[in-house]
Order: sequence, then C-alpha cells, then structure tokens
Amino acid sequence: MITGAIKNQVDQIWNTFWSGGVSNPLSVIEQITYLLFAKRLDELHTGKESQANLLGETLDNPIFEPQQSELRWSYFKDFDPERKFTVFRDQVFPFIKSLNGRAGSAYTRFMKDAVFIIPTPALLDKVTNMIDAIPMHDRDTKGDLYEYMLSKIASAGQNGQFRTPRHIIKLMVELTAPTPKDIICDPACGTCGYLVAAAEYLERHHKSLFFDTALKEHFHHHMFHGADFDSSMLRIGAMNMTLHGIDNPSIENRDSLSEDHALQRNAYTLILANPPFKGSLDFDGTAKDLLQVSKTKKTELLFISLFLKQLKPGGRCACIVPDGVLFGSSNAHQQLRRTLVEEQKLDAIISMPSGVFKPYAGVSTAILIFTRTDSGGTDKVFFYDMQADGYSLDDKREPLLTPEQQKELIHHSRAGGNPALHARNNIPDIIARYEQCQVGQQGFEDKKQQAFVVSKADIAANKYDLSINRYREIEYQQVEYESPQVILDQLEALEVEILEDLKALKGML
Repeated sequence: MITGAIKNQVDQIWNTFWSGGVSNPLSVIEQITYLLFAKRLDELHTGKESQANLLGETLDNPIFEPQQSELRWSYFKDFDPERKFTVFRDQVFPFIKSLNGRAGSAYTRFMKDAVFIIPTPALLDKVTNMIDAIPMHDRDTKGDLYEYMLSKIASAGQNGQFRTPRHIIKLMVELTAPTPKDIICDPACGTCGYLVAAAEYLERHHKSLFFDTALKEHFHHHMFHGADFDSSMLRIGAMNMTLHGIDNPSIENRDSLSEDHALQRNAYTLILANPPFKGSLDFDGTAKDLLQVSKTKKTELLFISLFLKQLKPGGRCACIVPDGVLFGSSNAHQQLRRTLVEEQKLDAIISMPSGVFKPYAGVSTAILIFTRTDSGGTDKVFFYDMQADGYSLDDKREPLLTPEQQKELIHHSRAGGNPALHARNNIPDIIARYEQCQVGQQGFEDKKQQAFVVSKADIAANKYDLSINRYREIEYQQVEYESPQVILDQLEALEVEILEDLKALKGML
C-alpha cells in the first residue's frame, strides 16, 4: 500500500500538469508514464551494471551505450530546466520510441504513436523533480503508485471502456486461483489490471515458482497475454505490467472479435476479463467461429463465445457481464446460456450491486465463472447475492471499513465473522463460501440465504435463466398496523397539539 504522503505527492504532480496546461487525464498519465519509463530504464541498466561488476563480466546487451550517459535519468534529472527539456524532447523520448523491445518490455512496442506534449521546460523540470522525490525503491510501491494514478481517470474512455475496481479484480482472481503453469489472457486488457492482479496472486501464494528456472521463465515470458485496440491503453497497460516486475508479457494491438485475429484459439488455461459492452457491431468483420456459437451483433455475447473458443479444454474463465446476458430472451441469449449449462461447466453467478462501477456507470452486472469442458459437467451452480463491496454505492465510492476492520473481516470470514462488518463488505464471505461449495460442503440449499446452489434441472426448467432473482426466495415478514380509526385519532390529537403550540407562539409576539 502507498502511504498518504505518497498519494499527496502524486496529487501534486497531477495538479502541476493541470496548471501547466495538460488537462486530459489520459494525457497526464501518458506523460507521467514516459517519465517513469525513462527512470525505469536507468534502473534496469544500473542493475545490469551491478550484476556484471559483481561477476567480473562485461555488460551484456546494455540499454545505454557509454556515449549515451546523458540519456539516463540519473544524469539528465539534474540538468537545468532548459537543457533538461531539450535533452528529453530531442534525445530521451526518441530513444525510448526507437528501443524496439531492447529494454525487455512490451511497452516499447506501443511507442510508435506516442507524442511528448509537455509544453514548457518549467513544467518538465517540476514534474521530473517531483517524480524523483517519490520513494519507489521496491516493485510493490511502484505498482501501487501506478494503480493510484490509474484510479484518477474519472471519466469513461471510448468504446465502452472503464476501469474495473481493483478489489473486484482481486475477487475474480481469488475465485479462479491462478497456478504457476497457467497461461492467462485478458482479450480486452485495457490497463492490464487483471494480469497484474494474477501476477500478484502468484507472488503471494506460489513464491517457490521464482526459484524454478522453467516456471520463472514461463512467468516472465509466456504466462501473460493481453489484447486491446486502443494504443493509449496498451501503452499504459504495458507500463503497468513493467512496473509490477513482469519482464515481457505478450500484449498485442488487436480487436479480439475480428476475423483477422481468429488464430488465438485453444490457447489459454485462464481468462479474466471485463470486456467492453458497446452495443452492436457488423457481422462482416466478426470472426465466423464466434457467430457459430452465438449468432448475434451483441458484443457481450460474442465475447463469451470468444472466451469459449480461446480457452483450452479444462480452462476456466471469470468475466463480468451485464445483467441482460443472464435473462435476455432473444434466441442468441438463450442459446449461449444453454451452451454454458449443457455443453460446458457453469460454476458460479455472482450478482453485484449496480453502484459497483460508479462514477463511470450505474449498470447492473454479475461475475460469470465457467470451465470449458465441451462435454458438459454442470451439476449445481453457485449463486451469490452481493449487496456490499466495502465501498459506498454512490459516485464518491468511499471505503466503509477501516484497514483494521478489513483485516478482521478477512481473518474471520470462514468462521462467520462480525455481522456488522460483513454487511459492509461481502467479498471475503464470497471467497470463503465459494471455496466451501467447490469442495462439496453442504448447507447451500436454503435459497433465502445470500449464497445458495441451483440444480441444472431447475435452470433448464426456467429456460436457462441465470438471474439470481429467478431462484432466490425472499422471506417476507408480516407487519401489523393499528386500525384506521386508531391512526385517525392519533392524527387528530397531534393536530390539536400543533394548534395549541401555534397559539402559544402568537402570544409571544
């Protein structure tokens, strides 16, 4: 976690950009990204130098040649503002754009259309000094710092893009439990939040993979795959991966639904995604094999079809879908749900409150979890009615728990915990209950509870409707009221009291 002091420093950088004439949030993040990357290049080069000196070897594949010393952050950051501006604009920035991956990062592949737009030497000098003053000695701090900057994008992007809250991403990662041998993909990766969260999960739960040469190689070069068709997002996402210590993820510029990119099939063991749901699109450019699964123009259905095609048999998926996917009555909606239930293994539906994506949108959504089997396997489906995610469900999205309360809630989640804390954040309970259901624990038959299971037969009998309200039983409590005559007598007495008070007030005038 980054401290309040570091957040204040980031806020000051942000305000400095705004007052300096760079006001678009995405542009601010891009310009900060370029500066952070320049700093990161110097750190990588310094690390290579240190290792070579320690081993008494010559520096292999250096990032900077000896004559390029002034392109290194540790050098140019101390130049006077005019010289710093000239060196960065005319030398450092073009150098970054021409690296072509020599720094070992996917980020460098997306610099072709990058533009340096910091307008004045004074602004560059200020923000360079501010960034240099932020303590970023460990990878976690860098990653958290970058996540905080991404959270400051307060408006939705193009094509239906908006950031998935980090705690929802972490929930989906926890539910799918990535393993060191997984091949993980987000076909609409944006800022790569899911891939970063999966990497963090592996670092916490499978530390030994970094002591195994083959697994470490897999982690850095073959495990993480992402795609998007927004070059700005790709630059930011690849930088996010770099700052979280993933050397060479496969991040590609492509429209995952396009016929031109229909080769990525049967390729992944885990898909984590919140794809854009921008309405409809043309049949012409859409991959034909996706239309065979679901003949529709609705992107939300086509993306689920895509996930089924991209997963290897036995691969699993957790994705966010708008509620319409769960109960839509069109043939395409029903056919896709039938495919998930009858031909694949539908594991869980987690209904989320409509405020989860505020301030971007108030749409009602759910988390859909399934496993590709091509031979069925659905027996009972786990349903959970999430009513609170730990934050207020208004545009402010303020935390409802202190860090201490959150720790207490997580620590005691499997034992029931504090009901008052649980009422403010259901996420630890979702994880605990899903794990219990997965291992066959009983106690999920009562549909009056937040967590329950529904048999495949019941779902089929309801035309494969997957909305939680179709199955959850609501227990109504009988409330008895006074008779109308008693209520009228009470109102009459209250009116007499009000009139007496008014007389008393008039007497005071």
